[in-house]
Amino acid sequence: MNRRTTGHTDWCGRDHRCNLSEHRSEEIVVDAGRARAVLVRVRTAAGRDHAEVRVRVALAPAEVAARRQLVGLLGDLRQAVTRAAIAARPRPRW
Repeated sequence: MNRRTTGHTDWCGRDHRCNLSEHRSEEIVVDAGRARAVLVRVRTAAGRDHAEVRVRVALAPAEVAARRQLVGLLGDLRQAVTRAAIAARPRPRW
């Protein structure tokens, strides 16, 4: 589990980010001009690790184009979440 005597993990931010028995990493920010993503690793009080991701993308000013962007973004997010979930599954032994 790699916890130190303080109960924090090696990757934990060890400050106000840790609350309600959670441990949270420092933010990893990916800035791509008109888009930005922030990733934080979280360990819950139950000991389960999660990735928390926030994404901000500039939308087109025209409503139809903005909705098209949102549909594409949701599809891409679904694919990314599915890929991450599949990678976490144990591989069969051959």
